Amino acid sequence: MLPGVGVFGTGSTARVLVPLLKAEGFEVHALWGRSEDEACCLAKELDIPFHTSRSDDVLLHQDVDLVCIYIPPSMTRQIAVKALGIGKNVVCEKAATAVDSFKMVTAARYYPQLLSIMGNTLRFLPAFVAMRQLLVEGYVGEMQVCDVRVYGPSLLDQSYGWTCEELMGGGGLHTVGSTIIDLLSYLTGARAYRVHGLLRTFVQQNGLIRGIRRVTSDDFCFFQMLMGGASSTSTAVCCTVTLNFNMPGSFVHEVMVVGSTGRLVARGTELYGQRNGSTSEELLLGDAGWVGPEVKEMPLPHLRGLSSMVKALRQSFQAHEERRSWAPGPVAIAPTFEEGLYVQTVVEAVKRSSCSGEWECVEIMSQEPDPNHNLCEALQRNKN
Repeated sequence: MLPGVGVFGTGSTARVLVPLLKAEGFEVHALWGRSEDEACCLAKELDIPFHTSRSDDVLLHQDVDLVCIYIPPSMTRQIAVKALGIGKNVVCEKAATAVDSFKMVTAARYYPQLLSIMGNTLRFLPAFVAMRQLLVEGYVGEMQVCDVRVYGPSLLDQSYGWTCEELMGGGGLHTVGSTIIDLLSYLTGARAYRVHGLLRTFVQQNGLIRGIRRVTSDDFCFFQMLMGGASSTSTAVCCTVTLNFNMPGSFVHEVMVVGSTGRLVARGTELYGQRNGSTSEELLLGDAGWVGPEVKEMPLPHLRGLSSMVKALRQSFQAHEERRSWAPGPVAIAPTFEEGLYVQTVVEAVKRSSCSGEWECVEIMSQEPDPNHNLCEALQRNKN
């Protein structure tokens, strides 16, 4: 039996997600927005019977058993942890910090019977599912290099908000780079242990954001990752990622994996391959065309991936009579909260590298840091 759904968010993802959920047979019972006006407007547009600006009204709704959270990163942890504590299954976007991610991991471990996955839809895109399978089968031989390029228009909202603030989770690295970091881990089966990065904010003000306000989130990011076993750099996969959001009117999304015997390239939603010795690329998986709703703010790879993820959720829940029960098989490729913590740790290491100019190690926290640690150190210094 499919669970009733409550959606947090009124942005472009929510506008696409709700019709996709309904098309797969899910009933969307409740919608949360930051204001009553936002929630009311979208609820009427998408024919959702209940809307609110109070999170508890959605979490405690008797018909809601699955919560989809697509809100600003600074708010994600609070809603996700509370939802799990109440007994709801959770699909959510990234948190703002590694500490927030760790708290989400702790909650997920405490309620292992509940679904708790990150909403990185690129893992579900057919091109990347096929690429992963071909890599496992040895199409490229031993993986050596991954090269990713994502170019597109500005990620800023029409008015000053969280997308403008680096500390609130805005910027290309946090918004798009985090999905690429997770995708590369999924494709290679490895994790980054050292990173080096450069972040820049070229557009600090524009016609809508001016005066005393300035954009602090990055619109250009370049970073490198060594992935694999930290003890053996000779077998490490070398990854380079370039994110440039100063190109209005265009969108480029290319992921290439090069190995000892060939290479695979995903361009948009299509997959190409070429073995060493061949004179040209071959199309391994074409684009069958998109027939769902279109949102100009959401690139096609993410749209197609979101659609595939919703189909996987349906398959996971429909085999069980209990609305909150789910089968892990169909959503096995989805990133867990633990993998979300890894991604956020890499993001913060890239930020440190951009400040220091040095290679930084990726060290995943195993316990929540003491919030009074800095205060205790200051008091100790004063005593001495």
